Amino acid sequence: MKPHAVALAFRAVALAEACSWVGLLFGMFVKWVLQSSERGVQIFGPVHGGVFVAYVLVALLAARVLRWNLVTTGLALAASIPPLATLWFDRWATRTDRLPLPEPAPTS
Repeated sequence: MKPHAVALAFRAVALAEACSWVGLLFGMFVKWVLQSSERGVQIFGPVHGGVFVAYVLVALLAARVLRWNLVTTGLALAASIPPLATLWFDRWATRTDRLPLPEPAPTS
């Protein structure tokens, strides 16, 4: 697998994981604070669970392909737990050259 393709997949799943967190947090707010409906949790709970599993798998793939050390891999995996931390990890890993930037589009 090409490192740039793995990095692109990682970024996409990291963004999806963060978005699913937002949906789940909104659902929990409606359920527990507004006490009006459990529908948001019923929808976003399974969505977030599936995206969470995908993130962990893609993070492990990225760790192997991009040759991350144990600290970087541990940070990537730990970032899946707090809400929106996957976005922080993406930015940090890009800034520290652990996650390659996307290849520029060819110009003709």
